[in-house]
Amino acid sequence: MTTRYAALLRGINVGGSRKVPMADLRTLLADLGHDDVRTYLQSGQAVFSSGHGSEESLAGEIARAIEKRFGFGVDVIVRDHAYLRSIADACPFPAADLEPKQLHVTYFSAPVTAERFTEIDQDAYLPEEFRLGDQALYLYAPNGLGRSKLAEHLSKPRINKGVIATTRNWNTVVKLVEMTGA
Repeated sequence: MTTRYAALLRGINVGGSRKVPMADLRTLLADLGHDDVRTYLQSGQAVFSSGHGSEESLAGEIARAIEKRFGFGVDVIVRDHAYLRSIADACPFPAADLEPKQLHVTYFSAPVTAERFTEIDQDAYLPEEFRLGDQALYLYAPNGLGRSKLAEHLSKPRINKGVIATTRNWNTVVKLVEMTGA
């Protein structure tokens, strides 16, 4: 039985460094034995079908292959369609009423608890807000991610210690659900 997955690569093709051309990423995934490989945008999303491995083992396999091929390490999170759909469906913010640039999801490589975020006084960042989900964090940033002081605080290494965290805007969240569901 094969499963549709999305591979989320963290921090590639940003500012001219850590270049991973999407055509090369598609080839790399196909060479690893994955089928129906497609990429989305240039910022590190690939969708594929696979009949072997767990999300964790697939992420490790892809990360090792990228390092071997491109000469630098890349954090990778792999999630299946059911998980991606559940994250989109569980959004605590009114996604249909917001501009996609205002809503983001940070995917984590492992479960996180509210204790990780206790140092953050959410009231100090209003109208920006965040809510935790299943290995995910939903961020409402009305002025966009680039201007968000809350996003800046949430991305600090001490907040994300011990987990891989990678953020996608709402358009990408929805598109990955669509692409993995096909």
